[in-house]
Amino acid sequence: MAHWVFNFSDGDREQATVLLRARMWGVGRHEGDRDALAAGDLALIYLAAPEAEFIGRAELASAVHDWTSSEAEAYPGESSSGVLLSHVEEWDRGVPMETVVQRIDPTGSNPLVQANAAAGFRHAVVRISENEYEATVALSREARET
Repeated sequence: MAHWVFNFSDGDREQATVLLRARMWGVGRHEGDRDALAAGDLALIYLAAPEAEFIGRAELASAVHDWTSSEAEAYPGESSSGVLLSHVEEWDRGVPMETVVQRIDPTGSNPLVQANAAAGFRHAVVRISENEYEATVALSREARET
């Protein structure tokens, strides 16, 4: 099982939420890691700047594929391919990137984490570690408890 960030840079929270509720996530044909996505993988949903926050998570119910006719009809976006989602969890309170970075790299010594925090993710699909995934999920739970 792999862990991913789905970087939503083409819209706002409302648009990302529509995709989550449809249980479908578009993945472009030129996305570098598209062929590595597999059913059972876990993904965090990230809104790029200016929001710069994680807004939910999901399990992948499929690998990347061209949408079937019925899926293409149901998909509320522009992509002609993507993944199906299951176990979707929307977070009422987003988890700011800054908060996640403080938890996973408190000393500021990981150059990749620091670069992503400063400039945002360069790709729409980004592989992350299990620790990074779990830390973000834990922060979302902490936010709900306050």
